[in-house]
Amino acid sequence: MDASPLERDFSVVIGGPLYQAFRRAHLAGDALQLVHRRIVILTALAWLPLLALSIADGKAWGDAVAVPFLYDVDAHARFLVALPLLIVAELVVHQRMRSMVEQFVTRDLVPGASRDRFDAAIAGAMRLRNSKLAELILIALVYGVGIFVLWRHFGALDRPTWSASAQNGELRLHLAGWWYLLVGLPLFQFLLLRWYFRLFIWARFLWNVSRLDLRYVPMHPDRNGGIGFLSGVGYAFAPLLLAQGTLLAGMIANRIFFEGAKLAQFQIEIFTLVAFVVGVVLAPLLVFVPPLARAKRAGMREYGHLAKRYVDEFDAKWLRGGASGAEPLVGSADVQSLADLANSFEVVRGMRLAPINRDTVVQLVVVTLLPVAPLLLTMISPEEFLGRLVRIVL
Repeated sequence: MDASPLERDFSVVIGGPLYQAFRRAHLAGDALQLVHRRIVILTALAWLPLLALSIADGKAWGDAVAVPFLYDVDAHARFLVALPLLIVAELVVHQRMRSMVEQFVTRDLVPGASRDRFDAAIAGAMRLRNSKLAELILIALVYGVGIFVLWRHFGALDRPTWSASAQNGELRLHLAGWWYLLVGLPLFQFLLLRWYFRLFIWARFLWNVSRLDLRYVPMHPDRNGGIGFLSGVGYAFAPLLLAQGTLLAGMIANRIFFEGAKLAQFQIEIFTLVAFVVGVVLAPLLVFVPPLARAKRAGMREYGHLAKRYVDEFDAKWLRGGASGAEPLVGSADVQSLADLANSFEVVRGMRLAPINRDTVVQLVVVTLLPVAPLLLTMISPEEFLGRLVRIVL
């Protein structure tokens, strides 16, 4: 079955006021080209003024404040690593997700009677993706909650920095701090929050698709009834998870270097973030558990009846004297067919109830933790670390 233009063009990324603004500014093409240009422009917009203003304010280096700009690991990790990763993730997700949605049709999983509802689910996702109101709400959340509540109470360090210093119990913003608070940080938080909005759109789309009467195949070798291709969506979001891990690593590094904290103190934060981001990416796939469970039960029942019928005929032929004397048992195709039937039944019995496998979970956890790994060197010296590594390898 051929996919329609609507199904081939599905994307949770290409759309919305910001994307249209990028196109008008020649920062994006029809298929999210010019990714390098977006990275350079947005990174420069967020980071370069901070450098220039902190130099003008005399707080880029030296001992004027406890945390000069050039020593602020969190700021550099956020704007020079995590922000580009959020932009790269758009292209990766767009390319991978579109082909996955198209496979619902090309694999003949969507019956003709459900085709209109499937297309309606796609159209609904695209309308939500293009919503101007949604992006306005995200901006309001960034400034109303992310900046003036969360950053002030949880993001700022408890010592003078290049961005702000405490004065009579209140934060006093420096020159670079105003740009950070009003432009750089809101830009980053908007891009990050918009990613979670896209994940919501994806989850809503999958929920609508899971309610359709899809043609699940219990004996499909992917052990997921034919929708195993959806497990690949986790890898598409790897840059997003890497960006989240980078944010966490930057925050922890600042606490270690400037407040004397230890990496072991952040076990709860690390575990919580990993569980949250991996769960947010993979949890939408759990909507297929009920229909896959029904398909598995139906498959067990149908193949059980088929197996019973075949075994009865095999028993009557080879054990009850039904075979003619001239027909040899050795080399008979009946025995091989019996083994093949047993293997088929095992495939049905081993069918998984969600398009999620252990390898995907492990790899996403590793990707999220990767930026935190260098902080292990704050617990032991490089020489001791290399020595332990050599002993493990040898």
